[in-house]
Amino acid sequence: MSRNTLTGALIASALAVMAASTQAAGTLKYCSEGSPAGFDPGQLTAGTDFDASSQPIFNRLVEFERGATNVLPGLAERWEISPDGLVYTFYLRKGVKFHSNESFKPSRDFNADDVVFTFERMGNREHPFRKAYPAEFPFFTSMGLEANVAKVEAVNPLTVRFTLKNVDAAFIADLAMGFASIHSAEYADFLLKTGKPAQIASAPIGTGPFVLKSYQKDAIIRYAANKDYWNKAETKLDNLIFAITTDSAVRVQKLKAGECDIAFQPKPADLVAIKDDPKLLIKSQAGFNLGYLAFNVTRKPMDKLEVRQALDMAINKKAILEAVYQGTGLAASNPMPPTQWSYNKNLKDPAYNPAQAKTLLTKAGVSNMEINLWAMPVQRPYNPNAKLMAEMIQADWAKIGVKANIVSYEWGEYLKRAKKGEVDTGMFGWTGDNGDPDNWLNQLSCDAVGAGNYAQWCNKGFDELIAKGKRTTDVKKRTEIYMKAQELFKKEMPWSTIAHSVVSVPMSKRVQDFKISPFGRMSFSGVSVK
Repeated sequence: MSRNTLTGALIASALAVMAASTQAAGTLKYCSEGSPAGFDPGQLTAGTDFDASSQPIFNRLVEFERGATNVLPGLAERWEISPDGLVYTFYLRKGVKFHSNESFKPSRDFNADDVVFTFERMGNREHPFRKAYPAEFPFFTSMGLEANVAKVEAVNPLTVRFTLKNVDAAFIADLAMGFASIHSAEYADFLLKTGKPAQIASAPIGTGPFVLKSYQKDAIIRYAANKDYWNKAETKLDNLIFAITTDSAVRVQKLKAGECDIAFQPKPADLVAIKDDPKLLIKSQAGFNLGYLAFNVTRKPMDKLEVRQALDMAINKKAILEAVYQGTGLAASNPMPPTQWSYNKNLKDPAYNPAQAKTLLTKAGVSNMEINLWAMPVQRPYNPNAKLMAEMIQADWAKIGVKANIVSYEWGEYLKRAKKGEVDTGMFGWTGDNGDPDNWLNQLSCDAVGAGNYAQWCNKGFDELIAKGKRTTDVKKRTEIYMKAQELFKKEMPWSTIAHSVVSVPMSKRVQDFKISPFGRMSFSGVSVK
């Protein structure tokens, strides 16, 4: 071999190594905690779902600043609000490209028609696409938007106007939430013509920083960077991989072995092994969340207040904080965290009192009580170990003569059945979505029954208060209203509030510029690996 040939071979080899290294450096592997229920954000409610759909694949008219609650321009560059607070006009970003997939390639850029399609599909039950592919939109409905949005209209290709029936103080923040992700109207037309409208939830087309390439349930999700993304500064990865790993200990093992670069929040007991590894670090901050136990008030005997009070005060919550949260939890007494403005600090939980709980059951005429206690099959930021918590509650209730049968389902099935009201008592939780009190309290509204209101609790007085709060723009007045709503919640006790947790995200030191979302989302826009 000649010297030139040898030199050329060495250069080629070096370039190949460099290329492989560059490719590896451009790939981030995230050990997620569960499989998403789908990829159509409007239909979804769980953080697992939004992490896999609204965050990587889609954009919204407005977006939350990474790691903060501030609302920034998104697909809309700016907006105006009429003096009466009923008309919102959005001026759209020009030149935004939609993704392509094997069967569809867009012929035009994003425009007002896409916004109109997205919101009319959620708000109009007679919409042609919704008739072809029936679906429910729990957030849009439970937050009152279905009833309050009078019309959405395209003023011109780059201007869209929303008209509301009543003032909605949280409207802009609501539009930054995952459910408000913008779909392609052209793709929807294509799916209707080809007779495959359900593919909007399995083969999504968005404008976001990543394009869905493949999905294998309970195994892996693969994304590729959107090379045409309108915000170039936010696409620093070539590939994004979700390695679906339901077991916390296995996620930690994969992280330590370099099989994942970042992982969903581990159980508190697993944090020690991560802290001792020099290649890893943990980012932590107070969680904007709540873990709770819902009582289905439409099922006997949970329809009786005394029974709900008895079950609540029979739970040794201090022991749960110590065993389940292990120093990473704060006792909860309200349906929102202490960091939420309008939090009512005067409300306290009844003391742990099994003897008094027995007395209340006797007063309610209940004996030999047997109920199902649903335990989440996945780990969530607000509940690091649902199985252990369920076992502890089961033991507590046994002390007052209540037999609890622990029940669980696959996460998507769990939520689906709970929305239908099949649960007796069940573990759920919430991480705030937009920084507004309405986001917490609306999940207890009559509109949210069949959606996020797993207690099936519908209280006219409570609904009147939160409706009044949403239609009031003065923060002081809204605070007073929401504090009264919290008092009514505590009096009626549709939930037993358990804890607020600290959020911890473990990762390799290779991961750069990851920011913890106050809303619990795992977003990889602007993130890189070195």
